[in-house]
Amino acid sequence: MSLRASTRPLSASLKASAVRAFSRPASVELVYDLFEPKEVKHADQSLVLCHGLFGSKQNWRSLAKGFAQRLGMPVYALDMRNHGMSPAATPHGYADMAADIAAFAEKAGIKSGMNLLGHSMGGKAVQAYALNKELNGNLRSLIAIDMSPATGKVAPIFAEYISAMREVEAAKVSSRADADKIMEKVEPDAATRQFLLTNVKNVDDGNGKSYLAFRVPLDIMAKEIPEIGGFPYSPPPPVSETSPQWDGPTLFIKGKKSPYINRKNIPICEAYFPNMQLVSIDAGHWVHADQPGETTEAVAKFIAGERVDNRE
Repeated sequence: MSLRASTRPLSASLKASAVRAFSRPASVELVYDLFEPKEVKHADQSLVLCHGLFGSKQNWRSLAKGFAQRLGMPVYALDMRNHGMSPAATPHGYADMAADIAAFAEKAGIKSGMNLLGHSMGGKAVQAYALNKELNGNLRSLIAIDMSPATGKVAPIFAEYISAMREVEAAKVSSRADADKIMEKVEPDAATRQFLLTNVKNVDDGNGKSYLAFRVPLDIMAKEIPEIGGFPYSPPPPVSETSPQWDGPTLFIKGKKSPYINRKNIPICEAYFPNMQLVSIDAGHWVHADQPGETTEAVAKFIAGERVDNRE
């Protein structure tokens, strides 16, 4: 199944992202949830969570509560642009998402001590933030879950998801069960379908009835999907404005059953982030959902300054 909206070639997408990386893009105001600890241990720090493609801050609610109590610091879970309750906006590139994070931090008063964590799409967004010297002055540490800064074409399944979502909306179904049947045409895994359906909301049809629609702006995301495979920088050496490094504490968490971080792109991670550690956890791409305990433990120890790298 192909993308029904026209898309730019990946090379054009990467060039556009690179241009925006060096002139701060227009930001949108992100919606977020704040989780405060019962006992504050680190008033000078915070943890900010950025979800992946088709996710939302709701996916992180349970872990965010646990992080707040374990770490003793405020935890913010963000809805990224075009997701959850945050505004729809174009473009949907990582330089743009980094600018959104910066605008959030400024409004929240986070001037220093920010531990920034992202999964999947959010993982690339937080890496773009860390590599932008105009933005990263408040950054204490960086955590990327199952996503490298490597570039490449986005898997066709994501376009198929959008087509199926459009079919759900066109059918004006009123039950999740009916929506699930449509999504099953492109996604056999029930857990993944349920994750995608966390994006639905009830819409009044004006005749006293309601139907399901997606919070994600499907027309925008259909056009912007190539941006997800891009990155606004090229890996060093040499280090330059277009090939930057961030030498602060960095943790990559890899799902052992996931291909997103692999032997080919780990050197790219190391090129951008020379002070990185790598932890592999027995999980798929949704590491934090498959193994919440191990994920929390690795993140907490890393933020506390412990060495957690488990490479052999």
